[in-house]
Amino acid sequence: MPLDPFAARYGRPLPLPLRAEAAGMSWQEFLAMYASERGPLRLGDWSATTLSAGRSAFEATIAVGDTIHSASALACGPVAGMTAMLYDLGFGIEIHSFHRHDLGDLHVTFLLCGSGARRTWVMGTGESGVESTLRAMIAGINRTHTSAVVR
Repeated sequence: MPLDPFAARYGRPLPLPLRAEAAGMSWQEFLAMYASERGPLRLGDWSATTLSAGRSAFEATIAVGDTIHSASALACGPVAGMTAMLYDLGFGIEIHSFHRHDLGDLHVTFLLCGSGARRTWVMGTGESGVESTLRAMIAGINRTHTSAVVR
């Protein structure tokens, strides 16, 4: 059976469709393909303020190329907030599949993201589940918008 690079490193399997895609990759190859933080978008600061009725006010600093943007959204959760901010910046994203492993101090989120006809798996890591999910969303934009216009 082909080697799952995440399982080899952390003892937890990748989501089955991603496992098939990544079979036989080294850890470095896997990171370069699915968790690269290189691309036109980069996430800076992120904050959330809880409001009433299950909503929160989210604020972020997002770099698009060499331009730093302050973004904000009112939403029911961080994924909805980030999705709204990315859409406002001209980068639509859909999440078709969501998987997360909480490994003590490390949280890892795997997303099958889509934009238009393109779908791709990505991975984000962080000190919290929210951070790993947001980083995976940014990786998803960077992979699905390979010819993203730098603003």
